Amino acid sequence: MQNKKILVIEDEASIRDMLRFALERGDFRVSVAQDVPTARLRIAEERPDLILLDWMMPGVSGVEYARELKSAAQTKDLPVIMVTARAEEEDKIRGLNIGCDDYVSKPFSFPELIARINAVMRRSMPGGEEERLAVAGLQVDAASQRVTAKGEPVKLGPTEYRLLHFFISHPERVYTREQVLDRVWGQSVYVEERTVDVHIRRLRKALEPHGYDGMIQTVRGTGYRFSEQV
Repeated sequence: MQNKKILVIEDEASIRDMLRFALERGDFRVSVAQDVPTARLRIAEERPDLILLDWMMPGVSGVEYARELKSAAQTKDLPVIMVTARAEEEDKIRGLNIGCDDYVSKPFSFPELIARINAVMRRSMPGGEEERLAVAGLQVDAASQRVTAKGEPVKLGPTEYRLLHFFISHPERVYTREQVLDRVWGQSVYVEERTVDVHIRRLRKALEPHGYDGMIQTVRGTGYRFSEQV
């Protein structure tokens, strides 16, 4: 979902800043609005790929604005995730019934939020765009979580699959071990950096019989890179 733009509509500055920071670390472009009038201007300037919308805001509430977005021809297909402290089932049903694509209750973990954003974006893409990622015959099918190498199945554990999916989604970029931990394991999970090395070795071992282990490259003094270039 690299370079996708998210509009965060949240009246609390501290929460806006935290969301912006987490989403930018997740390779999203982010714009923010503290209220609905500002959000309308942001959408007019550049249509986002998804909106994170706070339920409780002064003036026009998040629920009212979600209804407005889903009833307008220009924005009815724009994915909306409602973010709120209201966790009662009837509130969730109300939000979904007016057309919101998902509902996240505060407090939430940022890895969970980013996973939900990615899931909503995948569902909203015509024709299953980005469901399959392929480089030089190595293919990752996100829908079935299967990996094939020139048509032959590659057996991976869950962590190795997530590692490969992350790398093949971000080719030719160097990531430190800390960055890989944040993106693959999540910021709320404590794992030692050397754990990355262990799973990288396992991933390479699984890819080696198919001749793709060299795509997972060690960048001395920095971390790792996924590349088909030697």
